[in-house]
Amino acid sequence: MGYIIGFIIFIVLISLRQVNQYERGIKFRLGKFVKIMNPGLNIVLPIIESYRKVDIRTKVIDVPEQEAITKDNVSIKINAVLYFHVFDASKAILEVEDFIYAAEQLAQTTMRNAVGATSLDELLSEREKISSNICQVIDKATDPWGLKVENVELKDISLPEEMKRVIAKVAEAEREKDAVITKAKGEVEASNNLAEAARTMSAAPGALHLRTLATLNDLSSDQSNTVIFAIPIEVLRAMESMGADKLVNKITKKSE
Repeated sequence: MGYIIGFIIFIVLISLRQVNQYERGIKFRLGKFVKIMNPGLNIVLPIIESYRKVDIRTKVIDVPEQEAITKDNVSIKINAVLYFHVFDASKAILEVEDFIYAAEQLAQTTMRNAVGATSLDELLSEREKISSNICQVIDKATDPWGLKVENVELKDISLPEEMKRVIAKVAEAEREKDAVITKAKGEVEASNNLAEAARTMSAAPGALHLRTLATLNDLSSDQSNTVIFAIPIEVLRAMESMGADKLVNKITKKSE
């Protein structure tokens, strides 16, 4: 009797299998799927039963660099990073031979197809949108395998050297255009201000005369200046009304 109890205890001990918190176990009995083993100690009978562990933590796949042609026939090289986890351990084992390899291959083909349906400008300016579309396609395709695709990030987009030079020229031309437009707007604004100032001075008698005196006062601060200027018609009229001698004396006193 003691031998029998000892044998049973021995069988139980060698049948114990530990499944960690981040894992799930797939139990088979005589080659048939039985159940999913949860974390903790589980009994797997020798000979007639077997099991496989599946890691359900998020996995990261660095999708190798792929050559692809955009919708506008530009040849590029692109790579990406794929984040996914197993949500159904039984499907990941029963429905596909190697789910990690299968997900990587699917990501490569999907990425090339997405690039082929997108122009170069869209690919460069709407990278997040394209990544989201790729993620949705892969997630839908891997659902029967028990995989949940969390995110796809396009990591690098390599352009041919001649295309880089073309893009640089286009960017330079855009900057020059913006500079010309800005300069033209400034000139228009300056001319409008000058026109407004001219209208204001012409509407106020003696305004231009006062402006001329103020300018002479500014110039007189530096004794090394030699100034040649034309006398505005308003000054000549003032000379007629005030008398030449009186105006000269006023200008001399103002310049001192």
